Amino acid sequence: MAIEVVLLDNIDTLGVCGDKVRVSEGYARNFLFPRKLAVCATKAVEKQISKRQEKVAAEYAAKVAAAQEVGRRVSETTLTIPMQAGDDEKLFGAVTSTDVHRLLTAEGIAVDRRAIHFIDPIRKLGVHEVSVKIHKEVSANLKVWVVKA
Repeated sequence: MAIEVVLLDNIDTLGVCGDKVRVSEGYARNFLFPRKLAVCATKAVEKQISKRQEKVAAEYAAKVAAAQEVGRRVSETTLTIPMQAGDDEKLFGAVTSTDVHRLLTAEGIAVDRRAIHFIDPIRKLGVHEVSVKIHKEVSANLKVWVVKA
């Protein structure tokens, strides 16, 4: 049997804050209610949710704006990584996301290490593009120079 609930937070598989959705009783009772992600749908709750929805939207917009600022700083940054390489310009090893993260942190740019993605593995000297996904709506490309140490 299904019941109607109002979501208190964004849930990827169900909807966004304030949506009225039908879910099974077990899902609501065992997952949504204990985690305070939803409440039973009533008129009073819907009024409260509309106010909360405005607050959540403002917080989300602030997070996106902050992520865009970090993205701008990332895209303006160029990193130089000294690595050991052979005569044919192939590296002994590869540049990793940890290396890039360490240098970004030294530059004063805070990003999650897991958000750094290589288009192709960096195993040669030269200029390479690295993608950094800062927020689900914001990503930036970073230019990485790999030079011989």
